[in-house]
Amino acid sequence: MAEVLPRRVRLLSLAAAGACLLPLLLQLPTGLAWGLVAVAAVGVSAARQWPVFSRLTLLALLGSYVLVSHGFSLGRDTGCAMLATLLALKPFETHRLRDARSLLGFSLFAPFAAFLQDQGPLVLALALPAMALWLLALAVLAEQVPGAPPTRVDRGRARDIALAVTLAVPLALAGFWLFPRLGSPMWGLPENALGRSGLSDRMTPDEWVELFADDAPVLRARFTARQPRSDDLYWRAQVLTWFDGRTWSRGAEPAQAAPERRFEAADVLDYEVTMEPTDLRYLVTLDQPVAAPEGGQLAHDLTVSTPAPVVALVRYSGRSVSNARQVFPLAPEEERAALSLPRDLNPRMRALALQWRNEAAGDDVAVVRRALAWIGEDFSYSLTVPPSGRHAVDDFLFDTRVGFCQHYSSAFTNLMRAAGIPSRVVVGYAGGYRNPYGEYWVVRKMDAHAWSEVWLRGRGWIRVDPTAAVAPERVLDTVQDLARAEALLPDAFTPLRDFGDWARRGWNDMVLGFNAARQASLLRPLGIEQASAGQLAAAFAIGAGLALVLTLAILMRGRPRSRDPLERAWQLFTRRLRRVGLAKAPSEAPLSFGERVASALPAQADQVRALSRRYAAWRYAGVPLDARAKAALASELRAYRPGKPQPANTAPAGVSP
Repeated sequence: MAEVLPRRVRLLSLAAAGACLLPLLLQLPTGLAWGLVAVAAVGVSAARQWPVFSRLTLLALLGSYVLVSHGFSLGRDTGCAMLATLLALKPFETHRLRDARSLLGFSLFAPFAAFLQDQGPLVLALALPAMALWLLALAVLAEQVPGAPPTRVDRGRARDIALAVTLAVPLALAGFWLFPRLGSPMWGLPENALGRSGLSDRMTPDEWVELFADDAPVLRARFTARQPRSDDLYWRAQVLTWFDGRTWSRGAEPAQAAPERRFEAADVLDYEVTMEPTDLRYLVTLDQPVAAPEGGQLAHDLTVSTPAPVVALVRYSGRSVSNARQVFPLAPEEERAALSLPRDLNPRMRALALQWRNEAAGDDVAVVRRALAWIGEDFSYSLTVPPSGRHAVDDFLFDTRVGFCQHYSSAFTNLMRAAGIPSRVVVGYAGGYRNPYGEYWVVRKMDAHAWSEVWLRGRGWIRVDPTAAVAPERVLDTVQDLARAEALLPDAFTPLRDFGDWARRGWNDMVLGFNAARQASLLRPLGIEQASAGQLAAAFAIGAGLALVLTLAILMRGRPRSRDPLERAWQLFTRRLRRVGLAKAPSEAPLSFGERVASALPAQADQVRALSRRYAAWRYAGVPLDARAKAALASELRAYRPGKPQPANTAPAGVSP
């Protein structure tokens, strides 16, 4: 029968596994994370191993919840949630030595999985002590003998583990900075089942309310020259053209090549963006982009797409124009798509648009202005919206007349199309927050916004934000009100949050943004503009060699090599004497050393002789010591403090003082 695991060792193993699991729990949905914490707590308190049927039943329930919460889609986040679920269930069957070793082996995957989701400083700060605790638990299990008392976890063992982790840092830094990087990864990570940005290629009114309460950053932008006006901060993500009566979608890209894009009377803005992972295939740019950033492709609708989902932090430069007149034609395919409407829906809206069209005598600008004036007079803004029926646009325009940006952009675009004006919906972000520490703009998920674009002859696509037309006195509640209601920290902590975001931005630039291109310029101070793979390999070899030399130098500084607590206590005893000038020669026996020290320290002669004789008898004469006597001798050696030696006889035998 397998040996039962001592309680102290079991708790240490579970603590190490829990520390490894913690970074991964932070990446899971809040409800699932707290549920797994509760399950793991029950498993830790379990006095004995649960029956197989009970464990399988609990696994089936939790696994089903994970699949349901992720929409039965398999992705990177689904796999991470399943891994966390399995680790949360392991305490129920961790009661023997073999179980503990299996638990530690599996728990090592948890921090690695956490880094697949987020490579921020918080994950690293949690993963490093978790690894140290994991190594400590593994060392204790390696020395645990069946039938013997639990292996002690003393300060010396913990110090050795901390030293081992510290010694690995120089080599790890050399590998990170100097090991040649590939321009693109050898393989791609699987996509997440749930997008992280909240903005996809589909939009249904009412679906963004939870997003408005999320102040997580989406991107950080710094303008390199002229600073923009706040009215110009419209960040373009997706353009939605097709409407089925309820949901807007992107639709198919026109088959023909995009026309040459020229702008007149434009204000040019240059900027640098660091965008968080979205798990979607687009880059956010300031409206309207002149060209695609590196790694992206500018589409026909002036959005930037990427060949693969953005699963890691990405950094790019952009150039956009504001207040520009577009000098390129509207393709026939684009015009047909921008005028399409679902049949047999919203008859009141169609009748009103036809009336306005006839009264304006073909003046599209007059129709747009009339719609905005109507919104300013009769409509209200609120995040609490009454439900709508089959004719959702009619319900909004003629009955409820209350909503937020999704409702306004959808209804306005439908109204313009019914009036014969090509139009479309644009989703992205509006505004941002200027961080006072780093002088850069932070765009958050709560800044998500939807607006419209209309095509006007001679001017091109013009941005129209119908939500902004709502009169201030008709704003019933705002995104800021919802954010304050959901906030975990009061406004007094805003400077702290700003400083934390500034630190995160620095981490992104120094660590996460360090790619192959930046590595190639790392040797520029040495006169090498663009280092080749061979030059980087040589630099890595030199850096790794220096790191290993540093490691060996630290290890050779007389640190105790034995794990026996009595031997470590004796070595501590000799080091303290060396500090007062009584160094022990490598070949000097304990008894000879004790006599020499006793001569130099007459006031402590009896104590020194007794300690050296008892240690020599145990170490070399084979005199057995039980655990209590051995611990007592080690304690006396550690407690010893040498006095001031006399000038004579302080050198080892054979060496002149």
